[in-house]
Amino acid sequence: MSNETESDRIDLLISALRDENEALRDHAIASLGQMGPDAVPRLIGLMADEDVVIREAATTAVVRIGPTVVDALLDALQDDEWAIREQAASGLGKLKDPRGVEPLVNALKDKDGAVRTAAVWALERIGDPRAVPGLIDALTDSTLREDVARVLKKIGDVRAVEALIDGLLGNNWMVRRHAAEALGKIGDQRSVSPLIESLKDEDWLVRRNAAESLARLGAKEAIQPLLPLLEDENTMVQETVEGVLASLGWKSGQ
Repeated sequence: MSNETESDRIDLLISALRDENEALRDHAIASLGQMGPDAVPRLIGLMADEDVVIREAATTAVVRIGPTVVDALLDALQDDEWAIREQAASGLGKLKDPRGVEPLVNALKDKDGAVRTAAVWALERIGDPRAVPGLIDALTDSTLREDVARVLKKIGDVRAVEALIDGLLGNNWMVRRHAAEALGKIGDQRSVSPLIESLKDEDWLVRRNAAESLARLGAKEAIQPLLPLLEDENTMVQETVEGVLASLGWKSGQ
């Protein structure tokens, strides 16, 4: 296929991305994904389209081309258009390429909230511990902290313990839920006292997660603080605590 003919085919397929027929759009995405690097510049340009469906279709097509597009996506992560930066972050996450970690960590400080959110999502997909320090810093971002706490929980790195303890004792209930679970997963003994304190949390899932984490930590000093939760207002907390107490060696009637 000559360059001119190939260029025309790319134009036709890009036009098809705007068709109302979903099957035709899907075919265009798949075909563009097979076109190779020649299609990448125009697809990246489409990431700035005013229609989010077009933006996401362009990203999907770029990702289908494969790892050869990583450098182009890293460049796009520096674009002046926020939508291109957002879609570039999304694409890097879908590719799960470790080359994206440091640039995505930098994108956690992007001036646009949608770009920062996409960067967190991408780092979650990649799951590389090198992102942990940047994610810890991002816990101070009110628009990101819930998602960041979830990602830190998933990665499970001991470097996050102090920041997660701060989150556990903070005022965001969703962060507290993730932190209470994450600290048990990480398994650091510094978590025991804050987790015991969280058994009194107003949120039932924080109490439940804290109890489960104390069991993971084998924290026998939590037995007495756990006992009142046998009569918790939430039956799921009650049932969890029964199992936790048993795992810690407590027997009814002691």
